[in-house]
Amino acid sequence: MRVLSGVQPSGTLHLGNYLGAMKQHIELQTQQECYIFIANYHSLTTVHDAERLRALTRDVALDYLAMGLDPQRAVFFRQSDVPEVCELAWILSTVTGMGLFERGTSYKDKVARGLPSSVGLFFYPALMAADILIYRSHVVPVGRDQTQHVEFTRDMATYFNERYRSVFILPEARFNEAPVVPGVDGQKMSKSYGNAIDLFGDPKPTAKRIMGIKTDSTPVDQPKDPSTCTVFALLRLLADPAETQEWERRYRAGGMGYGDAKKRLAELYELRFGPHREARASWASRPDDVEDVLRSGAARARATAQAVMHDVREACGIVVARR
Repeated sequence: MRVLSGVQPSGTLHLGNYLGAMKQHIELQTQQECYIFIANYHSLTTVHDAERLRALTRDVALDYLAMGLDPQRAVFFRQSDVPEVCELAWILSTVTGMGLFERGTSYKDKVARGLPSSVGLFFYPALMAADILIYRSHVVPVGRDQTQHVEFTRDMATYFNERYRSVFILPEARFNEAPVVPGVDGQKMSKSYGNAIDLFGDPKPTAKRIMGIKTDSTPVDQPKDPSTCTVFALLRLLADPAETQEWERRYRAGGMGYGDAKKRLAELYELRFGPHREARASWASRPDDVEDVLRSGAARARATAQAVMHDVREACGIVVARR
């Protein structure tokens, strides 16, 4: 079974990215055939500085490799190294009605938050569908808020199959079990909200950021509600079940300040990510090796994509020169 997922290099990866996606990607590589790509074409809807996009793309590769993605197990590559994906996005758009794109909740949400309403942002579902279909992916891990993207992909695949002939399989969504990861202000952790805890931030500034997480004014001696506390929500995502249960008991018993929980959260963060800093630094010192990993992954991914595009062109009558 082939699993596909991508991550945008639109900002520094943070704890929410790890718990919501990266952790599952790394675990899945030992269980399924995984295609993991760095979605740099998608990032052009928000990142308009060439040097920054190059740097962010490199940083995503470093973060994944440092956290344990094994290029011998998973196919790890840059989206832009498989240009056929853009060709497929165009072809899918020719069999898809405007109504589908107009229903896109992601587009509406992003425009409501102030992103420019570019054609690229509106067309985003077609490129995402092409990402999925061009590798004949069976399963796409997503958060429940991204269900519509997979539904749109299935719709576009069906439109093509019915218009021409059956070329595409219909992928299924696999929902990540990770809950929404709150940021330091209590909202969903997001690069765009400026409330994130970076994966590989320097230890002292990161600890200071964790100590600054917003909490209420309940006195130390009074019981506290763990279900409404951002610190506890993050603690339970990093601590084991036994420790989580003990913290919940301490919250409800009173006699504990939020500072105690924040200190432990900072320790758990460092225990989880600190040991991987050396691996990241090692990969960063060997840029040619990182490039080799991405090129090798792209060669494997592109071989699959080219075979699919041969079938697509044959189905719809597109002629290209023989190489």
